[in-house]
Amino acid sequence: MDTSMEFTLGLSQGVAWPWPIAVYLFFAGISGGALTIALALRFYLGQVENTAFLKAATLLSFVTISLGMLCLVLDLTNSLFFWRILVFYNLNSVMSIGVIALSVYIPLVAVVALLALEKELMAIPQLKFLAPIIAKLKGFRRPMEALALVLALSVCAYTGFLISALIRFPLINTSVLPALFIASGLSAGGASAKMLAVWLFKEPLHSGEMKILHGAEWPIMFAEAMFIFMIATALLTGNAGGQFAFAAFHEGVWASVFWIGVVGIGFGAPLLLNFATGKHFSHSAKAFYMSGMSAVVGMMCLRLFILLAGQNYAI
Repeated sequence: MDTSMEFTLGLSQGVAWPWPIAVYLFFAGISGGALTIALALRFYLGQVENTAFLKAATLLSFVTISLGMLCLVLDLTNSLFFWRILVFYNLNSVMSIGVIALSVYIPLVAVVALLALEKELMAIPQLKFLAPIIAKLKGFRRPMEALALVLALSVCAYTGFLISALIRFPLINTSVLPALFIASGLSAGGASAKMLAVWLFKEPLHSGEMKILHGAEWPIMFAEAMFIFMIATALLTGNAGGQFAFAAFHEGVWASVFWIGVVGIGFGAPLLLNFATGKHFSHSAKAFYMSGMSAVVGMMCLRLFILLAGQNYAI
């Protein structure tokens, strides 16, 4: 067995993926989702200025992917030798391919955030030395943002591909999982970045950009719900292993996590808040933050459910 594969299998002993991996999947999804939404909107609207939402999304993306990588490294069998996965690659391993993408994505996110937060960083005297670096990077900003957009979307999908390779677990081993993780990442990442933009960068709740983002929430949530439905239906109508795994949706503690956390908080709460506040929804700060937090909590519960229930309900 080559070094890269051996080290890859050291991650949670190759089979048992514990809760830190769910946290990593959560942070990676937030990072990729927030940056994808921000850069897609930037290209769609032809923006050249550093908007509050772009600042929030790039800052959030860099912080969350850094925290996610910390969780990943701490879960490795030999945490102090994490550098080995940056040196030894096996292109037949999903993990190795993901590491290559992340090795480009993380510094690229840092650069995109540096450019987006130029005004705020230059207001700090100790960071004035960054001015000539930022000036040189501006000439490559557009192509770097385009690459960052592709990689951000790839990071959302990669987390799904990473765990879907676990063939022993029917709930996890499904080709729909990467699409589900993209949708949930966009939903929670966009919600998180919106909250940060309003709170930290003082973006008005009723700005044009926020209206566009609010309108995009519902089709993304619908896609996420459809992917979950597809996974559940495939299990229910599948073989004995799939039908056994379907029990995760209706029995035990993981059914509670799914119905209360994913469905109730993640989907139900934003819908109820929308109907309760009507056309004033986007103008209500309390409803805005409650809806955003619901999306984030729902995504975390989804990651926990998929990863941990998937491993508990396997023949």
